[in-house]
Amino acid sequence: MNKIVALITACGRGNRFNQGEGIPKQYLPLAGVSLLRHSILAFLNHPKIDDVICVIHPDDVALYEEAAAGLDLLNPVFGGETRQSSIRLGLEALREHGPNKVLIHDGVRPFVSKRIINGILEKLETHPAVIPAVAVEDTLKKTHDGKIEWTLERENLWRAQTPQGFLYQDILNSHIAFKDLNFTDDSALNEYAGIPVAIVPGSQNNFKITTEEDYERAKSLAAMMIQNVREENRCGTGFDVHAFRERKKDENNFIRICGIDVEFDKKIEAHSDGDVGIHALIDAILGAIGEGDIGEHFSPSEARWKDVDSREMLKITNHLLKKKGGTILNLDITLICEKPKISKFKNQMKAALAEVLNISATRVNVKATTTEKLGFLGREEGIAAQAVVSIVVVEKVA
Repeated sequence: MNKIVALITACGRGNRFNQGEGIPKQYLPLAGVSLLRHSILAFLNHPKIDDVICVIHPDDVALYEEAAAGLDLLNPVFGGETRQSSIRLGLEALREHGPNKVLIHDGVRPFVSKRIINGILEKLETHPAVIPAVAVEDTLKKTHDGKIEWTLERENLWRAQTPQGFLYQDILNSHIAFKDLNFTDDSALNEYAGIPVAIVPGSQNNFKITTEEDYERAKSLAAMMIQNVREENRCGTGFDVHAFRERKKDENNFIRICGIDVEFDKKIEAHSDGDVGIHALIDAILGAIGEGDIGEHFSPSEARWKDVDSREMLKITNHLLKKKGGTILNLDITLICEKPKISKFKNQMKAALAEVLNISATRVNVKATTTEKLGFLGREEGIAAQAVVSIVVVEKVA
């Protein structure tokens, strides 16, 4: 599997902004959300990026949690004393996730475009390292003691930007091998190691916010870009049903419903854990974003889904929702059965679903009903669930 992870550095302590009131610049607001959140969303919403991880300062946990609220991210990593050491710590933390490629990005470059990310990823198919860059347009002067010593030839000079893309093992090895040396960007470590670095066209809009003037420019640009954003409300429905079977002597005495183990004298006949509530919810979410049904994503013919906890399937579905730019507004699940009795578990179920989806429990509703003894559900031969989910999708328009 060609797994690609975006690593975003957000450790900076630089603070040149009067209106920041001591807030690190990556957490300053831009069009209603933080600079960092804009950077995160650029990668989280990209269909080819599998995971996003941030490297943060240990003093900024509360700020980070606010910036990343509701987003499906890997756990953040605390950085070191320098940017270079922070990136190394972030790369080392990714070992357990096994990426093949990594894109390293400055959290204060909020306007990285899908075009740039696509260009990096395409070039990485044939090159071990790629960076975006823009050609130097201004004449460059070398000075000493406030006086010009000479004029630099600007031909073939480029201004490096981020994200910088690498084969994961290469850049990790370079950061470890040269951790006692100082480099101005990540690609320089690979250059030093003799690994060739290619370039793709960057953008003047992909600038790093360093000064107050940069911040004012960013606010103006964000105001123009908001006009090209469309919010769309959608809804989806889902239904699932499973039969009961007799419990074997060596099996536990519960079934799982909406992520909660409910004591019962029968078992559910299913390939996975048979959680009808979550299965109906997954179908509802997939329906809202136009991504087919649960069988297409979690086929009962695949061994990896055998006896799997359906909460893991819901996490994957939620990740897909985020990639589509979707946010859950509310969800409503109706459980249909004569037994087991659900009422005393409803609050636990709401909390369990809210935790998996990383949303407030106030956006989740679980209720139960019967078929008044009618049909196979009324004969206590199985359990069913219906789900409705309402989402908002934010999309850029031409």
